[in-house]
Amino acid sequence: MSGQEEPERTPSGGASEPKDRKNPKGEPKQDGSAAADDPAQAGPGEDAEERDQPQNAWDARRDLIDHSPRSMNVGDRSRFGGSLVGHDQHGVSGGRVTGDVIMGSKTEIHYAIPGFSAPGAASGEVPRITLERLAETFVADEEVMADLLARLRRDRVLVLSGARFTGRHTAALMLLHRLGAAPVRTLVRDTGPASLADRFSPEDRARGYLLADLDTRRDRPLREPHVLAAKERLVEQDAYLVVTVGPAAVLEDVPKAEWRAPRAAEVLAAHLRTRTDEETAAKLLGLPDVVEFLERGHQLREVAAFAGQLGRYAAGEVDADAIAQFSLISLENQVQEWFEEDESAIHLRDKAFLVALAAFDGGPYALTAELSDLLYRFLQETENPAQVAEVPVFGTHIGKRLQLARARGYEEDERTEWGPVTQRKAAFRDERAALVLLRELWTGHPSARPALIGWLRRLADDGRPLVRTRAASTVAVLARTDLPSAMALVIEPWATSKLFRHRLVAVNSLTLAHLIDTPNIPRILDDWCEGDDERRRWVGVRSYGLIGSERPEQALAALRKAVRRLYDDSPKDLDDEMGRELAEAVGLLLLSSAEEQALAELREHLDDDRAVRDLTLAGFVNACGRTQADERYGIPPVLDWYARAVAAGSAAAYGIPHLWRAALSDQRTTRHALDVLRAWVLIANRATATEWALAALLPTLVATPEDHQRLSHLLRTMPGEDGDPPPPVAARLLTTLPTR
Repeated sequence: MSGQEEPERTPSGGASEPKDRKNPKGEPKQDGSAAADDPAQAGPGEDAEERDQPQNAWDARRDLIDHSPRSMNVGDRSRFGGSLVGHDQHGVSGGRVTGDVIMGSKTEIHYAIPGFSAPGAASGEVPRITLERLAETFVADEEVMADLLARLRRDRVLVLSGARFTGRHTAALMLLHRLGAAPVRTLVRDTGPASLADRFSPEDRARGYLLADLDTRRDRPLREPHVLAAKERLVEQDAYLVVTVGPAAVLEDVPKAEWRAPRAAEVLAAHLRTRTDEETAAKLLGLPDVVEFLERGHQLREVAAFAGQLGRYAAGEVDADAIAQFSLISLENQVQEWFEEDESAIHLRDKAFLVALAAFDGGPYALTAELSDLLYRFLQETENPAQVAEVPVFGTHIGKRLQLARARGYEEDERTEWGPVTQRKAAFRDERAALVLLRELWTGHPSARPALIGWLRRLADDGRPLVRTRAASTVAVLARTDLPSAMALVIEPWATSKLFRHRLVAVNSLTLAHLIDTPNIPRILDDWCEGDDERRRWVGVRSYGLIGSERPEQALAALRKAVRRLYDDSPKDLDDEMGRELAEAVGLLLLSSAEEQALAELREHLDDDRAVRDLTLAGFVNACGRTQADERYGIPPVLDWYARAVAAGSAAAYGIPHLWRAALSDQRTTRHALDVLRAWVLIANRATATEWALAALLPTLVATPEDHQRLSHLLRTMPGEDGDPPPPVAARLLTTLPTR
């Protein structure tokens, strides 16, 4: 990829496709630029190159921590980051579940009620034995059932409204069964509201009817006259009808009863009691894997299937692993069902929302919905290039969307550069769903790849850090699933882009891919750090600053090779873009969980050569210049580290002063090092703990008369804030310096 031609720039500044590539409609681009009148192809609005500014490694690291998805456990442990800032973990870490989910399995479970076909599939009598079996495991609030029975007995027709897979069909059958309305006949689903009354006949001998999932639309709603006509026929043959509908059914002057799913634990217990004795059922319900299954909000059909699996486990027919994997397998089956193409398949726009929610799981709902519509347009163009892509302005209600996605809405603060902002958010109820969905999309539906890649490229060019970070986290999952394709199609084009923001998304993609145990990421970074492509080298260096704490010796070795290559190409100092990036990478490693190893490695190689010395000292001073949470008067992590090292007798108590003396005496870093010390003094003027730590450090920095002169001059002449006289703490610190 390093030898590829630089892509032309669109009027908006985004990278267009190469000239020989075709647009989504199959026609070559005439000018190599995206169509300005197509929102799915146009750029963000401003010129991307004018808006593009390099973000320092510290701010980028903060954005990565703040905006990565919960499934990647970023920031709660120190696997890739440091624990020095206020003694809290601010790094990046991985979890077992993430890796297991992405590896996953493909076992299928078919959900069905024994003896009862899919509701509404055809007209026919429900066997009495089926009703009796359902009654054995049926769970419901008895007060609610009593009220529904009274309404059905009085009105003859009951419209029962509830979400899919909440047990509404079983509840309808049980109402008829308890009412003694036997035999029970199901009506075909395509029964129209206007022809409802025509479906009843004394020749059926039925006293109970079930119409499951009545199909209503705005142009054919279920109206009150339809219900009254049906009631007249039912009275004539002393029969009853229950109609089940979804929450969005179109009804006109027709009352409906709401049905809510019973608790999964109660349903599972009821099913187990029909398969085992009470004691065995209680033991099964107490198994950790069973408790975890119930906590994940599975549908009742999955609960019923799980009961069957537990029954087989109790009988010794399956092992414990089958129980442990059942929840994940159920989730995988649900995701596959979402992407099926059949008469009951969900709309393409809803599928786009599911994908967007997988990318922005736990993010603001409005943002997820906005970007899902963008993906919908890309998918439309892939599915039908000849059709003009259209997005309804007013679409599905948030409640229906979240119910379909088995997600929840909630309010929570979102971190922004201006501080916390309360947002309405959306998240899958099962945190594994996002990973499973993205894996299924990438590997199971490769025809969607062009649209997904186009969408991700647009996200990478977005001005919002959250959007760019989620583009990276999405690509990380794709890389874990299929590394060669993700590298060639997405990561490498970003890594070789002119734009900093694209390269930064490549950095975050590789970092998060390594986080979820994608193999060979360090090998890629080693090659890029030593390679000829300067942009890839930039990506490799910054990535090592984030993941290097796992292997500090190898990371610092790669950074040393990179700086030597930089000096060999053009002898200079570290004032250019790549040099500053190298220094920040070393600084990140010094403030990571591997600070002790990194410090020892830097001391050992300090005097290897000019390039390495410059890198070591610039990186060390860079780390010293950081404060807790980047607050102006926050605790300096390196100074806090030194104070704790002295108290513990750690080797850092000698290594930190050693590098400080080298930085102060080297003409390339003297000025920057003195600026950092001056900032530390101002912080010490406000914080007693910082003053004590600095008072312990300063005497160790005096090894020569020049050292004494340099530090005493700083403390005697440094201005206070806003040009004020030297702060009082400077005079106190001056007394800590040893005599000449």
